[in-house]
Amino acid sequence: MKYIVVSGGVISGIGKGVIASSTGLLFKTLGLRVTAIKIDPYMNIDAGTMAPTEHGEVFVLNDGGEADLDLGNYERYLDVTLMRDNNITTGKIYREVIDKERRGDYLGKTVQIVPHLTDAIQNWIERVAAIPVDESGDTPDVCIIELGGTVGDIESAPFVEALRQFQFRVGHENFALVHVSLVPVIGGEQKTKPTQAAVRDLRSLGLVPDIIATRCINPLERAVIQKLSMFCHVGPEQVLGVHDVSSTYHVPLLLEQQGMVRFFERRLNLNLDQRSPESRLRGQTLRQRWLDLISSQERLFETVEIVLVGKYTSLQDSYISVIKALEHASMRCRRRLVLKWVDSGDLEPKAETESPVKYHRAWESLCSAKGIIVPGGFGHRGTEGMINAARWAREQKVPFLGICLGFQVAVIEYARNVCGFSQAGSAELEPETPQPVVVYMPEISKTHLGGTMRLGLRPSIFTEDSEEWSKIRRLYGGKSAVWERHRHRYEINPEMAPKLEGGRDGLYFIGKNDRGNRMQIAELKNHPYFVGMQAHPELASRPLNPSPPFLGLVAAAAGQLDEQMENQLREYKPPHPESAMVYESPDVDAPEVTEE
Repeated sequence: MKYIVVSGGVISGIGKGVIASSTGLLFKTLGLRVTAIKIDPYMNIDAGTMAPTEHGEVFVLNDGGEADLDLGNYERYLDVTLMRDNNITTGKIYREVIDKERRGDYLGKTVQIVPHLTDAIQNWIERVAAIPVDESGDTPDVCIIELGGTVGDIESAPFVEALRQFQFRVGHENFALVHVSLVPVIGGEQKTKPTQAAVRDLRSLGLVPDIIATRCINPLERAVIQKLSMFCHVGPEQVLGVHDVSSTYHVPLLLEQQGMVRFFERRLNLNLDQRSPESRLRGQTLRQRWLDLISSQERLFETVEIVLVGKYTSLQDSYISVIKALEHASMRCRRRLVLKWVDSGDLEPKAETESPVKYHRAWESLCSAKGIIVPGGFGHRGTEGMINAARWAREQKVPFLGICLGFQVAVIEYARNVCGFSQAGSAELEPETPQPVVVYMPEISKTHLGGTMRLGLRPSIFTEDSEEWSKIRRLYGGKSAVWERHRHRYEINPEMAPKLEGGRDGLYFIGKNDRGNRMQIAELKNHPYFVGMQAHPELASRPLNPSPPFLGLVAAAAGQLDEQMENQLREYKPPHPESAMVYESPDVDAPEVTEE
């Protein structure tokens, strides 16, 4: 096993996740199998209880793990399926050590950061790195380890020490370090001092960078590379510039062009000549497909405009998987994505008096939209604006996709304005609502928030009659069942659902869980494209295999829906067919709803 650690200096949010993913992709183009681990130094057990505006989106894995958004980068770039243990947090490590101490596993010894905590970190890395992450079932050859935060932070100190020890545990030729740093431009001059200081701090902690990946607005000047080489004690070929590019999909090729692959071949003694013909072909095919993706993206001149109506638009990382899924679908449709952001609160009547400029701009964007997406979220704020967006899309025949909360508000809007339930609402937003269209799931804890939602990969079974007319079913290749990842506490009220269905142009719940008592996919008949999903299909989208609901939205907005549906019937590849046999739906054990 080869281990590549990616650390960061100077500032957080410097792009370690993209560089780690890109490094892993380059190893995959060599025909090697790659896995990834993200270390987050925060004390939380996982990312599940953090607000999207605090730390970006919460990425949900097949096994229900709520993880850092960088695991989404790994899955998209590497086309792998990770698990909750691929995300290490300080909370998880401390809990494991304390549990061992309570069981008496340390035989009466004083439990300390070194060696007990650092050993636990190293053991966790070795255990998880050996877990297969693709359909082959083979043990990975390379593990990419991203150390979150900034080297020097007090929170990351135990992990830095663990990695210092780890390099000796696995051996020099099996361990390499990529340090990502910032080269700011001041007065037109590229400054190297921050990187010099960051590398000096790293060395003082016992870690020596093999490659320094420098983030800068512009390509690094040759003199700057020489200066960093001299003062950071590395060769010039070990200083790579990662300047701003039009798309993050260019970063792997940018690193390859500067010799990253050649360097690691020597540094890690990869012996690529001993690869099997099958692995060589696999790597070459992946590289060519990625090159084709990049070149086709650069040649896109026609655009497709999508409006995102959400609650957390102040931090776009809150919807990073949604953005990527829209990009993947746009590339499949040979269109350049133009994404407009609308804060759902700005669509509400009160905004007209409080912020009239924002109100009119928001409605102007919505009215001109070629496609509308309402993604997930929690809480009451902005939900009436989402309901207004769903109504506009339904009445004006604008392609629409509602995800999780977006699905629920679309059903509430339909219940109010079509079915006559004028007081229809959600128990999440109005606990005493007289006409609860959305209710709390009976098996979900009401006292604990972390890890208690309905999480992970679940099936949706299409109704038999949907085969005749459903657009979303055709986009899923005509399958009778699909598997997507879920994250929610509330669901459509099963008692209300039959009262909302029907009619030539009506709303139908065409996808339900394996017991048939949970509404998971809804679609309007005779609408250009109006789909709601309780799941989060954006989490399984890949650059070369876009998510079907997102493909439908973009294709409908671009006037290509019929063409793409036909393609999907022939070519659709489920993102996790094997996983569907591994992760069985826990819904069979859910308690029945009783009057009590």
